Amino acid sequence: MLPRAAAGYAQRVSGFEVSSSGDAPHAVVALRGELDLAAAPFVDAEVERALERGARVFVLDLRELAFMDSTGLRTILRADRRIREAGGRLALVDGAEPVRRVFDMTGMRSRLTWVDEPEAALG
Repeated sequence: MLPRAAAGYAQRVSGFEVSSSGDAPHAVVALRGELDLAAAPFVDAEVERALERGARVFVLDLRELAFMDSTGLRTILRADRRIREAGGRLALVDGAEPVRRVFDMTGMRSRLTWVDEPEAALG
């Protein structure tokens, strides 16, 4: 079980950090470092916490994400599904080339909503 935390905090695991900001109905979740098997549960937990706080408009900010494997992609797709099931919507801010490549190679880029800056999805 991951620790409970309020918006405006950061959690770290080796090589990865997730931070959250925003007040309901908005949540901006910034990912830094490497999103892989060890980091995925932190993203899942933050999405659930934000939903519990009443967030329905989500932004996953990938600008500081250096690496993402197939587990990271699956985690983002799971977050998108969970948010939509709760009546919300998710937008992503693009990351570094290795992260963009995962979305492009799998064809998932066209399945998700992309914005240039977090504020573009929150307005």
